[in-house]
Amino acid sequence: MRTTFRTRLLVSYVLLIVVPLVTAGIIFYNKSLEVVVGQAQQNVQSIVVKNNEIIDTKLGIVDRNSQALFVDRQLFELFNTLDTSDEAKLIAADRIVGSALRSYFAQIEDVYAYQLWTSYFTYGQTLPQGKPQDSDIYHEAQEAGGKMVWYPTYDFADMFGQAYLDDSRLDFQYLYSATRVVDFSYLSNSSLERLGPDVERPVLAVSFKADSLTKLFEQSIPANSRYMIIDQSNVIVAGSDTEAISTRYEGEWTRELHEEGSGTRRMTLDGEAVIICFDRSKVTGWLSIVITPESVLAQELVPVIRTSTVLLSLVMGAVALALAYFISGKITNPIKRLLGAMRSVGEGDFHTQLDVRSSDEFGLLIQRFNRMNDRIRLLVTENYESRLKEQEAEIRALNMQMNPHFLYNTLNVMNWTAIENGQKELSKMLVCLSHMLQYTTRKEWSSVRLAEELEWMKSYFYIMSVRFEDKFTVHYDIDPELYDCKLPRLLFQPFVENAILHGFVHLETGGLIHIRARKEGGDCLFEVEDNGKGMRPEAVQAILEKESASIGINNTIARIRLAYGERYGVDIISGPGEGTRIVITLPHETN
Repeated sequence: MRTTFRTRLLVSYVLLIVVPLVTAGIIFYNKSLEVVVGQAQQNVQSIVVKNNEIIDTKLGIVDRNSQALFVDRQLFELFNTLDTSDEAKLIAADRIVGSALRSYFAQIEDVYAYQLWTSYFTYGQTLPQGKPQDSDIYHEAQEAGGKMVWYPTYDFADMFGQAYLDDSRLDFQYLYSATRVVDFSYLSNSSLERLGPDVERPVLAVSFKADSLTKLFEQSIPANSRYMIIDQSNVIVAGSDTEAISTRYEGEWTRELHEEGSGTRRMTLDGEAVIICFDRSKVTGWLSIVITPESVLAQELVPVIRTSTVLLSLVMGAVALALAYFISGKITNPIKRLLGAMRSVGEGDFHTQLDVRSSDEFGLLIQRFNRMNDRIRLLVTENYESRLKEQEAEIRALNMQMNPHFLYNTLNVMNWTAIENGQKELSKMLVCLSHMLQYTTRKEWSSVRLAEELEWMKSYFYIMSVRFEDKFTVHYDIDPELYDCKLPRLLFQPFVENAILHGFVHLETGGLIHIRARKEGGDCLFEVEDNGKGMRPEAVQAILEKESASIGINNTIARIRLAYGERYGVDIISGPGEGTRIVITLPHETN
């Protein structure tokens, strides 16, 4: 009978230990491979994002300096009085313009050429361009009407019709350019002076070599990866395949990447499993894409994972069989008692204690179980108290970080209002801002009355209406019983700001914001509705799942849930072209 028991025990361990262990080993192998690929995917994506940040930093300087060129008084006076029929004066003007352009662009890294193009003369650096005003670059800049145009990489000889350069190995064969029409002006005694209506507005052209982008990616992406930078029309700005530069990429899969803007994908291209990491430049709008084969990412780690998994399975299987051979005796009753006690603990009874009936290993095990149960009970109590403190601290922390950039934006608006409007409205804006600062900088951050919140919002709306030149109006529909209702401070501001800055981005006038408050059962329902451009379902989902870039909205949602529980929160009803309605549900509190 003794031999039969051991035989059965061995068979049981083979079935219950070895087989699950092999299965677990396979799962471990697959999961480890997924982790390796996923980590590599994150690393490559961070490289792409970082490279785009570097590119945006460099190109952003060009954008800012080109804006500064608009108010260069010396160039304003030069072009406003220039006799374009006098060649001597044009040459003299070229020296002045060239010196000014050098001061703005010569020190910027990777800038190859900077010029001002007109129909009668090309100022700045001399390149074999013929008549640049006949080029597509010039025409697109004119059509943009003063906005910066980032023209993707082009063949210099083809763009400017210089066929004789086709067989030459030009140092500047492939360039990409930033262009914009420069309408010079300057402030004189609080009045804005502009170029005369008969004065031709020149086109600023700042050009870069395509290899300035190529070097950045080739030095940072994993080996055997390939990359490309494409514009909104899939024209290749830069890439691993130099022969494809300035041509149009025909892959349909890039359409979804353009829509998303930034992220990662795993797909199969030309029969090969690859990872696609992509990110859009905030300055140019171009999409940087890095394509990395999965086999490259895992080729060094796969053998290690496979070997370690097999060895671990063999070792643990051998240990399990050895333990099965030696385990015998009267173990059923102590184990049943222990399992019964563990079941009680699992159901929440942490006061369960077992009698110690022996001094052997099982007796020691039961003693340790009793001690463990006491310790668990203590830890549960401590964890509950700690969680309450953490929740309070998190609420305070979220309250303290509400929209810190708003003050900067407001002060900037007041500055421009003073410059452009002769300080006529500055006094009222300062009064509104004073009220707002007094409200937001109070030491206590407890709930406030709805009436106080609406007074603060009226000051905010006034400042924003001045900033956007009466682009929108505000209507209120408030149940009088709710003016004393308590709610978190700055509850409406993030949603209103989102409506003004993003919802009304394509409107010149006619924007409408409704703020409503009503009582429903024992709850208060607050609504912020606009007639703006609305949002796609993916954008709404990203906000509700705290994946959006809006710190203010994310914090407001988190504050409500932490303060009142998961029953309360924010709902968003929106669709493209249908406006947006925010519904905030809070408990009705007046004390």
